[in-house]
Amino acid sequence: MSNSPSPNDDLEDDLTDDFVGSVPFDLLLVPVVGRLLKWRHSRTVLGIPLLIVSLAMILHGLFGPTISPKNLATVLTWVHFRGALVLVILVAGNFFCMACPFMVARNAMRRFVRPRFNWPRGLRNKWAAVVMFALILFAYELIGLWSSPWLTAWIIAGYFLAVLVVDGLFKHATFCKYVCPLGQFNFIASTVSPLEVEVRDQQICTGCHTKDCIRGRRDPRSDLDLLQRGCELALFLPAKAGNMDCTFCLDCVHACPHDNIGILSRLPASELVADPRRSGVGYFSRRQDIAALALVFCFGALMNAFGMVSPAYTVESWLGHLLHIQSHASILGLLFIAFLVVEPAILLGGAAWITRSWARVNRAWLPLMLRYAYALVPLGFGMWLAHYGFHFFTGLFTIVPVTQNAFASLGWPILGEPRWMLVGLPKYVVEPLEFGFLLLGLAGSLLIVWRLAEEDAGKRRVRAFLPWAVVCVGLFAASIWLMTQPMDMRATMMAG
Repeated sequence: MSNSPSPNDDLEDDLTDDFVGSVPFDLLLVPVVGRLLKWRHSRTVLGIPLLIVSLAMILHGLFGPTISPKNLATVLTWVHFRGALVLVILVAGNFFCMACPFMVARNAMRRFVRPRFNWPRGLRNKWAAVVMFALILFAYELIGLWSSPWLTAWIIAGYFLAVLVVDGLFKHATFCKYVCPLGQFNFIASTVSPLEVEVRDQQICTGCHTKDCIRGRRDPRSDLDLLQRGCELALFLPAKAGNMDCTFCLDCVHACPHDNIGILSRLPASELVADPRRSGVGYFSRRQDIAALALVFCFGALMNAFGMVSPAYTVESWLGHLLHIQSHASILGLLFIAFLVVEPAILLGGAAWITRSWARVNRAWLPLMLRYAYALVPLGFGMWLAHYGFHFFTGLFTIVPVTQNAFASLGWPILGEPRWMLVGLPKYVVEPLEFGFLLLGLAGSLLIVWRLAEEDAGKRRVRAFLPWAVVCVGLFAASIWLMTQPMDMRATMMAG
């Protein structure tokens, strides 16, 4: 693997230097917080509370109240977890993968079961995870996961089972890298995060001969005994670029003998502009699977929000009448194909054709589509923030009476009587936040498109910029329309 710098590496370095200056912020150097994160058992300690909560959600979902606003499984999953997830990614990075409760169970299992197989080479991509990501969005609408504690509990339990089976059979972090749809959401969303696990000094890595960050640190008395594993996701830190595929597990930090890896500040979304060869990932411009993930991430945000507004039922009824289809699953499937396949193909294909012909950009049509697909990630993330943020903030305090009720059902009324009127922040406070998130996403996407247009078209950069800017503004307008529509009762019952 060549580590020689490319023009794209220089571009990314310049963008980052302009933002953070010559000395970036390093979270691992912050007193107390940095020491905790650098502790070898930090991931386990962070994951155990979430493991306990996950088990409580499963039990309450299976045996607790069947009314979703009164059950831990639905309230925590569809109100609090989703909102906290996107907010943490926005301000910090992929810390939810760091504290993943599924990995606590997986690591415990691997004390007794050692995986023997390598993941099939033909499946070492994101296609399976992209399909599962889309299927989860589809199932969420089709069977009403938000309203079923029982189904939500089984999904959580199924997740645990899938982790144990996949990582019990296959070596390394196979489930995280190739299977987990939630992980893929976190990976693509964290490309806009302000922090990145990164080497502090490339010169130190150049002089390092052990490469412990990728190989792991072994017992000097017996090379067969692994004291600390290296990066299981095959990210060689000196050649790593960005947050894609990084779970923030910090195995590389614990393995590095030179203490040369930190959690450093950087310009958010800068990795979506540059296209260096990324260790463990390759070139973004050549990864159709990751580009597809970016598009499902963006257009899936619109589809997921569309399902919660009243006009969704009108469109489904009209489509069923037009095509003489009565099956809800068939109608919903057609809408998902339209939103996640047809619409992106038309918008990006048209913009790429105009860019090639009008701005005379000397790139093939498909690579041009792939290149600019990543520019839509901030827009999609803005929509996820607005949507999930709405549920999170308007239902912020609902966890209190739900938890009180759960303890009371066990005969432990230690938290007092449930106060079911506890809700969250008023809409007049939340709505400006929603529009702020959407504007932030639009600004990020337009800035990326402009930088790409400058690099591709030079003096014709305005012509290269305009078609993609129209796509971005159109998606932004659709997002604004969605967030201002009357919401179906299911969107408000979780906050009430």
